[in-house]
Amino acid sequence: MQAKIKEKREVAKGTLMVVFDLLGEEVDFRPGQYFWVTLLDPPYDDEKGPRRHISVVTSPNERGVLGLCTRVRDTAFKRSLAEMPVGANVDVEHPKGSFLLPEETDTPFVFIAGGIGITVFRCMLRYIAEEGLPHRVTLVYSNRDRESTAFLDELTQLERDNANIRLVLTMTDDPAWEGETRRIDGALLREKLADDLTAYRYLIAGPPAMVEAMSETLRQEGVADEQLQAGSFSGY
Repeated sequence: MQAKIKEKREVAKGTLMVVFDLLGEEVDFRPGQYFWVTLLDPPYDDEKGPRRHISVVTSPNERGVLGLCTRVRDTAFKRSLAEMPVGANVDVEHPKGSFLLPEETDTPFVFIAGGIGITVFRCMLRYIAEEGLPHRVTLVYSNRDRESTAFLDELTQLERDNANIRLVLTMTDDPAWEGETRRIDGALLREKLADDLTAYRYLIAGPPAMVEAMSETLRQEGVADEQLQAGSFSGY
């Protein structure tokens, strides 16, 4: 589909959110899916080309748009995306992928996000809140500091407004932060969840090394593979 850049804004230090106007098209998708975007006539190029797949950060209820969120890094794609103006043309494809918000709600959920992995959970949590869904979710979200924590204020507000959403934040390198500062591990999860860790279903999103480490940690805590759903966000 043809689309145009509708909105660009910084949602944390070095983190850019871009929303694409689908020019009258409306796309049905499930929270958690990703879409392919191709930059047309980008100012920079490299051997990887101008096409990437990125998780949808906007809610399915935001009709006629698809949004992404990315750390701004020194790659041709990201430099181009940062410099391309509102109104620039792009091509996007229909969302796809299997890292989805589960439909069943009998078991409470723990969403574990490292850094930019929050994008997929922002989509899910907004949809849960908008639809009044009965999912019970604890979001455990790790960052270096508050400046680099995407959607911090929005997530805090979601927790205030929704009794079934709980937010656990940890900042691993922020001297002024008075809250949790540990990296996410089994001890932190046992303390914050105050329950048998096998009583939850887990969705994990973040850099590949973090996702792999968290999955292994949960397995060591007795969590079965069928209770784990993992999505890795590699750089591009």
